[in-house]
Amino acid sequence: MKIFIDTANLAQIKEAASYGLLDGVTTNPSLVAKEGKNFKQLLQEIVEIVDGPISAEVVATDYNGIIKEANELAKIHENIVVKVPLIKDGIKAVKKLTEEDIKTNVTLCFSASQAILAAKAGATYISPFVGRLDDISFNGMDLIKQIVEIYKNYNYKTQILVASIRHPLHVVEAALMGAHVCTMPFDVIEKLFNHPLTSIGLEKFLKDWEKSNQ
Repeated sequence: MKIFIDTANLAQIKEAASYGLLDGVTTNPSLVAKEGKNFKQLLQEIVEIVDGPISAEVVATDYNGIIKEANELAKIHENIVVKVPLIKDGIKAVKKLTEEDIKTNVTLCFSASQAILAAKAGATYISPFVGRLDDISFNGMDLIKQIVEIYKNYNYKTQILVASIRHPLHVVEAALMGAHVCTMPFDVIEKLFNHPLTSIGLEKFLKDWEKSNQ
C-alpha cells in the first residue's frame, strides 16, 4: 500500500519525504488556501520534492471549466493527477480526460455507487472520505471494504485512495482490506512510528549499555 501525505505545506512534505517512505502527495483547495501561495507555483515546488503522483484539484464545477483547468494543471508536470469532484459534470470530464491520457483522482466519494461510476469513467484513483463518514456515525472503513470487493469483482483498474484519514488504525484497516493508497496528514504519518513498548525497550537497551562501561 502506498503512503501519500495530505497537505500543501512544503515543510511537512520535505520532512515526510526525508523518511524515504513517501509515495505521493494530495492537495485540495482548502489545504492550498492555508499556505497563502500561488497554486501553480506551489505545485511546481512540490513536484521537485516528491517524485510520485501529486493530486491537484480543479475548482470549476461545469464540464468545460473542469476540462480547461485539468489541461492547465496537467501541463505543469507529468506527475500531476487532476482531482475532480464526484458530480455529473465531473464524471463526464473524467471520461474525457482518461481518453486524453490525463490522470485523474475522483474526490468526495461517500458511497459504493459513486465509486462504481468513477471506475466506469476510467478514473486513475477514487478517494473515499472515511473520516467524514465516521463523523456522521457511519463506519467509513465499511465503505472501503465494499469498494475493494466491487473493484475486484470486475477487475476495475481504478486505485482505491483512502482519504480523510484520522488515525493510524484507519491506515492499518485500509492495508488489511487491500486498499492501494492511504493519504494522511503529517501528524498521522508521525503517529505510525509510535508505540510505548518501542520507547520503553529502547530506553532499557541504552541504560544497560551505559552500565556495561563500553
